[in-house]
Amino acid sequence: MMPWFEDSEAQVVCAILTSAGYQALFVGGCVRNALLGEPVSDYDLATDAPPKKIMDLFEKAGLEVVPTGIKHGTVTVIFGGKPYEVTTFRRDVETDGRRAVVAFSTDVVEDAARRDFTMNALYATAAGQVIDPLGGLLDLWARRVRFVGDAAQRIAEDYLRVLRFFRFYAWYGDKAQGIDVEGLAACADAIDGLAGLSRERVGSELKKLLGATDLAPAVAAMARVGVLGKILPGADDRALSMLVHLEEGCASHWRVRLAVLGGSSNDLRLSRAEARDLAMLREVVESTDSPAALGYRLGAALGADAVLVRAVLLEHALPEGWQTEVERGANAKMPVTAGDLISNVQGLALGKRLKEIERRWLASDLRARRDELLG
Repeated sequence: MMPWFEDSEAQVVCAILTSAGYQALFVGGCVRNALLGEPVSDYDLATDAPPKKIMDLFEKAGLEVVPTGIKHGTVTVIFGGKPYEVTTFRRDVETDGRRAVVAFSTDVVEDAARRDFTMNALYATAAGQVIDPLGGLLDLWARRVRFVGDAAQRIAEDYLRVLRFFRFYAWYGDKAQGIDVEGLAACADAIDGLAGLSRERVGSELKKLLGATDLAPAVAAMARVGVLGKILPGADDRALSMLVHLEEGCASHWRVRLAVLGGSSNDLRLSRAEARDLAMLREVVESTDSPAALGYRLGAALGADAVLVRAVLLEHALPEGWQTEVERGANAKMPVTAGDLISNVQGLALGKRLKEIERRWLASDLRARRDELLG
């Protein structure tokens, strides 16, 4: 069932367009995921209404409209606290590998022809009728990630599509069937074009790729054709399969995968917090801290990630009960406080004494009692 069937706001948004004589078609990820039975997080709509007409119609209906990308035909309608991106059908006039000059269209086939992959060139009406201008349904059911039309031309329109190709294969591709060879060859030929992309776009796309559950085949293909080395110099994907195996039953996180891949992440434009967490995960390989100590030092989530990274990179088995131990450490409080020492030690010496006691407490696997530590 299409999730928008029971979404009254989504139905109203469509009705505002169709009652004025225009098409209102759900498009892209929401259609793809609905057909696959995957979660749908937001709705994108395509229409033959011109951008200014879209704004007119929704403003007259009393809805908030934001011209988020009106030059490219996109406005965002806010209704019921949710954003709906509504975009006029388009065709590309000129591209430089990073951005496109578009012309507006009234033809859904022209709009489909400028999309990246056939499984994303699917449309559906508010009533759930699927419109498939390019035969994308067959690829979707086969879980085959295939460029629309000529792969090289699609990539030349936006070189980020190289990374999107591997990301979609990681998330939606049939690994038993293998990666599309024409698309892979086109990506290999387009490696130099990645240099023109902003580091923010590359970093964002890589994080999405690394969040996929079964990512090892996709990253191996990236490494094989040189894409991985281009965006993450020095990375080594060979340990990813072991990580995926060890992660079974755990919530996977892109930072764990990036820590295991290694390589230089300086150009990924990570936030300060992300860069700090990544550095901690890479440093922990040299640590002898127990899972409980890692939980205490890093917190439950990052501590669990650290145990996984260390096990993978050192090729060790995960310690028995490690998740419970990480939680124990994350909830632990050192039994000795500054107040216990202040009558005897002050100033810099107090801090030094506290650190020495904490070191002994951690060495005891967080089990030493207060009287033992003060004795």
